[in-house]
Amino acid sequence: MLVSYKWLKEYVDLDGVSAAELAEKITKSGIEVEGVETLNEGIRGVVVGHVLSCEQHPNADKLNKCLVDTGEADPVQIICGAPNVAAGQKVAVAKTGAVLPGNFKIKKAKLRGEESNGMICSLQELGIEGKLVAKEFSEGIYVFPNAAEVGTDALELLNRDDQILELGLTPNRADCLSMLGVAYEVGAILGKEVKLPETNTAPENEKASDYIKVSVAAKEDNPLYVAKVIKNVKIGPSPQWMQSRLMGAGIRPHNNIVDITNYILLEYGQPLHAFDYDRLGSREILVRRAADGEEIVTLDDTKRILSTDHLVITNGTEPVALAGVMGGANSEVNSQTENVLLESAYFTGPAIRKASKDHGLRSEASTRYEKGVDPARVRAAAERAAELMAAYAQGEVLAGSVEADSLEITPVIVSVTLEKVNRVLGTDLSEEVVADIFSRLKFDVLTDNGTFTVTVPTRRGDITIEEDLIEEVARLYGYDLLPKTLPIGTSTQGGLTDYQKKRRTVRQFLEGAGLMQAITYSLTSAEKAAQYALDKREPITLAMPMSEERSVLRLSIVPQLLDALKYNQARQNDNLALYETGAVFLKTGSSELPEEREHLAAAITGLWENHPWQGAKEPVDFYVVKGILEGLFTQLGIEEMVSFKQGAVEGMHPGRTALLSIAGKQVGFVGQVHPTVQKSLDLKETYVFELSLKAILSVEIPALRYKTIPRYPSITRDIALVVGAETPAGDLQDIIIEAGGSLLTDVNLFDLYEGEHMEAGKKSLAFSLKYLNPEKTLTDEDVMKAHDKVLTALKEKANAVLRG
Repeated sequence: MLVSYKWLKEYVDLDGVSAAELAEKITKSGIEVEGVETLNEGIRGVVVGHVLSCEQHPNADKLNKCLVDTGEADPVQIICGAPNVAAGQKVAVAKTGAVLPGNFKIKKAKLRGEESNGMICSLQELGIEGKLVAKEFSEGIYVFPNAAEVGTDALELLNRDDQILELGLTPNRADCLSMLGVAYEVGAILGKEVKLPETNTAPENEKASDYIKVSVAAKEDNPLYVAKVIKNVKIGPSPQWMQSRLMGAGIRPHNNIVDITNYILLEYGQPLHAFDYDRLGSREILVRRAADGEEIVTLDDTKRILSTDHLVITNGTEPVALAGVMGGANSEVNSQTENVLLESAYFTGPAIRKASKDHGLRSEASTRYEKGVDPARVRAAAERAAELMAAYAQGEVLAGSVEADSLEITPVIVSVTLEKVNRVLGTDLSEEVVADIFSRLKFDVLTDNGTFTVTVPTRRGDITIEEDLIEEVARLYGYDLLPKTLPIGTSTQGGLTDYQKKRRTVRQFLEGAGLMQAITYSLTSAEKAAQYALDKREPITLAMPMSEERSVLRLSIVPQLLDALKYNQARQNDNLALYETGAVFLKTGSSELPEEREHLAAAITGLWENHPWQGAKEPVDFYVVKGILEGLFTQLGIEEMVSFKQGAVEGMHPGRTALLSIAGKQVGFVGQVHPTVQKSLDLKETYVFELSLKAILSVEIPALRYKTIPRYPSITRDIALVVGAETPAGDLQDIIIEAGGSLLTDVNLFDLYEGEHMEAGKKSLAFSLKYLNPEKTLTDEDVMKAHDKVLTALKEKANAVLRG
């Protein structure tokens, strides 16, 4: 909310309180003032000038030579390129020596051989945003009304000698979305009275009820509708002071009728709408829900398809406005309008919010309706607007209003005790101090033996419970005056849990290994949701997604990491190693919250090592990624508990994928992305892994046990086994370990051979076996017994034979 300091002074006495001081007081009372802007800061030397004559520049087609009276002894010649400059106009003139925004200094100059002593200014050149300038002046200079006095300060006439306070309002403080609401707040802070506008319109003899009939079919959405009729208006520009106030509040002036409705919206916080009475097409207003597929062309010349969720204002048959959001083009006030139907209504927030969201229309009116307007101001705002239309559009206000009223206003009454106020705030306030705060807020209050019974005004819809009253006392008494106390009781030293420490270890290890952390969206598309999921379940769909690409909660992190690789490779970042720790979301039941499981995932592509000086380039492969995981498991102390077995995962290369298990339970996978998937994403050879982080970090690690250095030598035996090409090396290693007994201390695969001199469908795997007895020196006989058991087991269980 943008609040004009000068305008605010019309309602509250601010003598002795500067804009900066007021901003500090408002902020201390609980509403943040995000900034104070001085509109004429750095600008000087701009006055009202009178263009005495205007003729074309003798040496330039698009320039004009103007003789301008600036209130000094002699007129000055100014060269102006604005297309709308003309003799007889009152304009803003930056005299020689003036300074404009951006520290732009005006000097004497010669333009195409003609002397120019100043500058005739547009509003944009005086620091006003182009989008706020009325259309008639958007492409040229600004022209003052004829009543403007030559030589006076142009910035003062334009209200640029004002300061604007920008309030950062929270959703519950909709009462401050109006100048009167801010005035009540400032009056309470300063202990000053609030002066409300007075309406004294003398109505015509004709009655509004003779011209219009109002009915409401959707009473739950629109319990109060007020219509007034103003005849014989003269459409023209609104007065200078009103245009300036609208521009200061961020609203572009249009014409006197539209500007008055916007002015009342800012003053009262009550949205109004003006219809061209003669273009309505009937003498009836019917408020109802739209029919499915019904159409309306709104003021922005856009055709909108309506549904039964949308509330519309109709002429009895067809829509003439999308209620509370935007009017229709078919009943718009224009330069030909003579008679106006003025609408002031109380629409409920949900109905307006739905229409605003569905059509992407966020207006000043819809913002206020969504947060809630004061039902007590609906009629007062209409009367005030009608009075201004009579004053500034020469309109004739017909007697009375036509209403459809089913609104029941039940006063909110909240009680709180002085004892609770002091107990919650830690204060020792007296009954008189608390009662005075409620009085300053203009709350009706009855005090009875330490109990305050407060009748809350309708403008303060945020006050509903006793805690709200306590907050009002706290903020107006002063948060900085509340006593400071230390908590009493036992305390515990903070620290990371065991799980958090391990998770930090995981991140530190991966970053030390060369991976970079990524943070991706938890929302994805229905197509990607189940890809690479460790636990295949139906994904959870959002009730109101922002887009199809972000419509469901993810079941796997890998698809998002692959998207990140694709994004980076499209920008020539080819060598990438990303990891992420984050939640996946599993459906548990129709009425239960989803289960969140923390996963660890990574995606690596390109060169793993690249040393230009040494000429060494090593692309990432399966064993690089497997090695990273093995190093991580060693760091966590669970390397002996995790097993890798070849397996199949949808979307992964069938021959380069391994499943990871702990105690026979699968906890993740690692491998190469399937070539077809890589191609569809324009990725080079890419490897990924995804693990259940909770399963990994929850493993109970056995206590660390040290062994003495062996006193006796070990004996190594190497064997080359011929097996079927499909036999996994891991299976052979498991057989060897199981059959080797206590003497076998280490097994390593060190060679794989396929090709020439090898039978078709066969391969050779070479293992190195280490035997050791920590109690004595091994004999060949001891080793042979153990080794023969290994060979026999390999023959029987895997049909493996020694390679000759």
